[in-house]
Amino acid sequence: MNSRESILQAIRKLPREKKNLPELPDFGKNSDLLAEFCQSITRNAGEVLSLEDFQEWMKEKNFKKVISLVPDYASLSTQAMPEDPHALDSLDLAIVEAPFGVAENGAMWLDETSLCHRVLPFIAEHLVIVLRSAHLFPTLHQAYAQLQDASTGFGVFIAGPSKTADIEQSLVIGAQGAKSLWVVLVD
Repeated sequence: MNSRESILQAIRKLPREKKNLPELPDFGKNSDLLAEFCQSITRNAGEVLSLEDFQEWMKEKNFKKVISLVPDYASLSTQAMPEDPHALDSLDLAIVEAPFGVAENGAMWLDETSLCHRVLPFIAEHLVIVLRSAHLFPTLHQAYAQLQDASTGFGVFIAGPSKTADIEQSLVIGAQGAKSLWVVLVD
């Protein structure tokens, strides 16, 4: 037995008291969820569009390489989803649908059930997330409670375009992912 295994065995033998997780209080977030969500997205450097504004926006932008995984907007795709995720390296726009979002911070949940390749929302130059306005939770705590029964192997909350301020404390948007995030709210 190596030293690592002997240390792990010694730790496993230690008596541990079973403790329950603390109860989370109701934070009283009963305001206008839609308005709070839109403010959060804007603070995160994203933009919110109505369905009509989105259709007009798509005409103006004239993206060359588009993949839409949202059945209602499949006609916007200009190419099929490749087998190899490496082939997505020059994708202009990805359109995906989030099952729910969080009003307090603008985060939207994406998982393997809505993505063909995990890399899709990160490798696309621009990202559009379609979200039903009725599928908003007030807090991240409530959203996590929704995920307790989730059985996917991959999931991520996305709350805005990629950004970092690590380099000389200057904010850079689009450093490690999408340069822009657009949220299309539908009823």
